[in-house]
Parts: sequence; C-alpha cells; structure tokens
Amino acid sequence: MKWVTREHVHVDRVACPWLIKRFVDPGAELLFVPKDQVMSAAKAQNAIPYDANGQAELDHHEGRCSFESIMLKYNVTDPGVVGLAKIVHAADVAADRDTAPEAAGLAAIAKGFGLTYPDNDLKNLEMQFPVYDALYQYCKAKATKV
Repeated sequence: MKWVTREHVHVDRVACPWLIKRFVDPGAELLFVPKDQVMSAAKAQNAIPYDANGQAELDHHEGRCSFESIMLKYNVTDPGVVGLAKIVHAADVAADRDTAPEAAGLAAIAKGFGLTYPDNDLKNLEMQFPVYDALYQYCKAKATKV
C-alpha cells in the first residue's frame, strides 16, 4: 500500500514510517509531498495520508500524535511500541517534552538528521530507522523489566 505525508520529515514523520514498516505494512511505499498537497496526493495515488496538519484520520487528534493514531487504528499493542510512543509523543509535542526523559535527545537527533539530509526524506528514514530499532529494543526491555 502507498502511504503519504508531508516532506521534510521530523520526529513523528520518521516514527510513523518506522511503525508502518515494522508493524503495519512491511511492503509500504512511502511518499513525501509538500504539506498543502498531502490530501490531493493521497487521492491521486490511492494512498493512506498521515501526519497531514490535522487533515487526515492518522494525524494529531484528541491529544495523540500521528504515531499514536496509527497504533490505535491498527491495534498495535506491543509493549516496546507502547513505550516508544511515549518518547515519540514527548519529542513531537513540545508542550509535553518533559513527560519522557529521552524526548529531548530524540528531537535533537531528528533535527540533526534533517539538517544532514534536507532534501532526501527516504535517505533520512534509512539513516534514522536504526535509531528507532534501538529505542524500540530499549523500550521493550524496559517494559519486560517489572
């Protein structure tokens, strides 16, 4: 399936493709378009829109970030992902930055990768996915250590 979001990925728009590829749709084709074209591109490409400035079902709604909306829609309940969602939410929603100690670091990493790959979202994702794989393992280990 095709999935589309805004270009110039940052925290939520890196975390969402990671979640999609790892837990929802391993064969996903990821598309990135200017922010004002997400919904029209979704229609034209028969793609699922996400993180589209509040215009999509899989977006920031009811206090959730897009990552959390995707988890809810696709019933992703893996304990490692649940823990990762708290970090992603805090890193993506500035008002909630202090709710996860790892959030500031993740936001800084996302900013650095954005500066390193300003015009290549797919390369940015390729480089950042190992960060999310590692954070997932960290959260999974933390969740099983009761």
